[in-house]
Amino acid sequence: MEAEEERFPALRQVLLLFVLLAQTCAEPEGYSIAEETESGSFVANLAKDIGLEVRELSWRKAQVIFNNNRKHFQLNLQTGDLQVNEKLDREDLCGPIEPCVLQFQVLLEDPLEVYRFKLLVSDINDNSPVFPEAEMTLKIMENALPGTVFPLKNAQDLDVGINNIQNYTIFPNSHFHVLTRNGSEGRKYPELVLDKTLDREEHPELRLTLMAVDGGAPPQTGTALVLIDVLDINDNAPEFIQPLYHVQMLENSPLGSLVVTVSARDLDTGINGEVFYSFFYGDEEITRTFALDELTGEIKIIRKLDFEKIVSYEVDIKASDGAGLSGKCTVIIQVVDINDNTPELTVASLISSIPENSPETAIALFSIQDRDSGENGRMVCSIQENVPFMLKPSVENFYKVVTEGPLDRESQAEYNITITVTDLGTPRLKTQHNITVLVSDVNDNAPAFTQTSYTLFVRENNSPALHIGSVSATDTDAGANAQVAYSLLPPQDPSLPLASLVSINANNGQLFALRALDYEALQALEFRVGATDRGSPALSSQALVRVLVLDANDNAPFVLYPLQNGSAPCTELVPRAAEPGYLVSKVVAVDGDAGQNAWLSYQLLKATEPGLFGVWAHNGEVRTARLLSERDAAKHRLVLLVKDNGEPPLSASVTLHVLLVDGFSQPYLPLPEAAADPAQADPLTVYLVVALASVSSLFLFSVLAFIAVRLCRRGGAGSVGGCSVPEGHFPGHLVDVRGSGSLSPSYQYEVCLSGGSGTTSEFKFLKSVASNPQESVNDVEENSNFVNGFGFN
Repeated sequence: MEAEEERFPALRQVLLLFVLLAQTCAEPEGYSIAEETESGSFVANLAKDIGLEVRELSWRKAQVIFNNNRKHFQLNLQTGDLQVNEKLDREDLCGPIEPCVLQFQVLLEDPLEVYRFKLLVSDINDNSPVFPEAEMTLKIMENALPGTVFPLKNAQDLDVGINNIQNYTIFPNSHFHVLTRNGSEGRKYPELVLDKTLDREEHPELRLTLMAVDGGAPPQTGTALVLIDVLDINDNAPEFIQPLYHVQMLENSPLGSLVVTVSARDLDTGINGEVFYSFFYGDEEITRTFALDELTGEIKIIRKLDFEKIVSYEVDIKASDGAGLSGKCTVIIQVVDINDNTPELTVASLISSIPENSPETAIALFSIQDRDSGENGRMVCSIQENVPFMLKPSVENFYKVVTEGPLDRESQAEYNITITVTDLGTPRLKTQHNITVLVSDVNDNAPAFTQTSYTLFVRENNSPALHIGSVSATDTDAGANAQVAYSLLPPQDPSLPLASLVSINANNGQLFALRALDYEALQALEFRVGATDRGSPALSSQALVRVLVLDANDNAPFVLYPLQNGSAPCTELVPRAAEPGYLVSKVVAVDGDAGQNAWLSYQLLKATEPGLFGVWAHNGEVRTARLLSERDAAKHRLVLLVKDNGEPPLSASVTLHVLLVDGFSQPYLPLPEAAADPAQADPLTVYLVVALASVSSLFLFSVLAFIAVRLCRRGGAGSVGGCSVPEGHFPGHLVDVRGSGSLSPSYQYEVCLSGGSGTTSEFKFLKSVASNPQESVNDVEENSNFVNGFGFN
């Protein structure tokens, strides 16, 4: 009955093993390989199994990652084959655990993908059974009955399954045979069975050889010498109170903690009744972890327990009396897990830099694990909330860190992400891992000028290459994307020679005038400048630049009237009867400058007879200063100075000839004057003089023509040689010239030409009609010779 109860657990274990093997083989991603396979051996074609082309493995950076971080295998990127990298020792990898399954992942990038595989390492019969002791001694009473069973120390075989110990044999076997028993953990134990009664007097000692045989092909064996010492009668062996003890111990139990106290009793007395306790066989792991008091049977911890390494211990205790009889019990010590392992985080792939504006991007792939069990091994993974990233679970305990959306480097260029893994044990343990992600720049910001428009001032006659100002633009991008180059944009007016007037430094935006500017030719210059970054594609912006040319006093006054042509001096006729303040002439001058540089003032430098004539400082009118007399000379030469208000002031002089006459009957010839020294004039002055002379001539001709038409209409049928003088003022718009240097509107002149066929035409010179209506008009008549002298016919 007891044998049947022992066989049923063994049968259940075998069935469970086959079920596990069937489930493992049913998984499509599983492979198998025998231990001790040579390095470089083919395992499987991963590229084919994953469904990828072989060339994809290289550019997607395929790599094989094992959970124990050892390089058991290598992936041939040229063929896609998984090959053995180092010989595998199943006993080193899994110990007594069966089946021996290694888990590994194949990691691919672009995009990130993980494929999980299982590899079954099958056992080969590469280990022989080994007994813990080469020699065992049994003391058997000579009165032992046939069928008595004596337990023997079992051998150990590191192989598993069929390659482990299958049976025991003993020889010579004249008195004994061996039974092979199955233990609770699948171990097989030998028991020596007495076949016939011993006779100490005939054979006080027997020497037997115990052989352990495994199930490999070919089988391997191990032997030990069994010495049987036949004793005199001690008919009671020690017996344990209970054959099996179950104990649970926390893995953090302190050293010296009591595990259990085993107890056995012997019905004999004296030395045959004294019981001594010992480990049934000297398993190194057990003897290094536990200590057994041979007198009290107390089992204590002498080395730290670790649930993650060994979950349970099966300790066999032997109780022996003084005469050599013994009994056996088993102590099952179950190690209880506590939360003593922090979660582990392993980064499989990391991208430390991503371009801004990228869509959802995976930047890291990592795995987490906790070597504890139950709630202590369950984990929760998270990152802080103030970063634009999120966690996405991948296969099993793998997670991805991905962006929530496009990132903006100008807002934040670097992110520190803290990954926190917390288990659910008590107390909770956590692990934190920091990763840094840099956001690389993309050219998404155009340069921006500090002002939309710039106004610069430069004084005319500047030196070439003069720095007149600067424009500035900034770009919030980085690197080459933030390097700004400045340029002049084509002007809206294609006739404007902008490139010959202004240049810009492409590096710093400084503007330079390439040549001297002339206010009189160009008062203002307006153009646009561009700022372009060095990104790809390049971005740019524009700004308006206004350059205002400031006037300098570089133009001397120019006299329009009287003309100073050097060949025909201008002579003004003044009647001797003129009253003080009589308008002799008006000096008309212009200044090409502007502002106060063009404000003109007049003064008399020289006069033939000082005090006779005067000039008004602001309008250039030359008037008589007193009454004329007979003693005054008939001919006068006046030198007048026209000066502007610039700094320093510039001036020009003009010579005016005045002829005092009593009447118009005497012929008048121009005063002989030496021709003026030819003055050297620059071409611009010559052009200006010619233009002004042409305009003046055209104006005078129009005035004379208009006067002639009006007089002819009024004369109608008048007598020959006579001319009627119209009453009232002459129309002011005919002779009124407004502006600086113009005649005052309060003066008007009337001229009458009489028609005739002879040379007796008369020229009628009238006094100016002043604004005062009480003044009378003085008529002075000259003869025809005087008129002919001025060229009138």
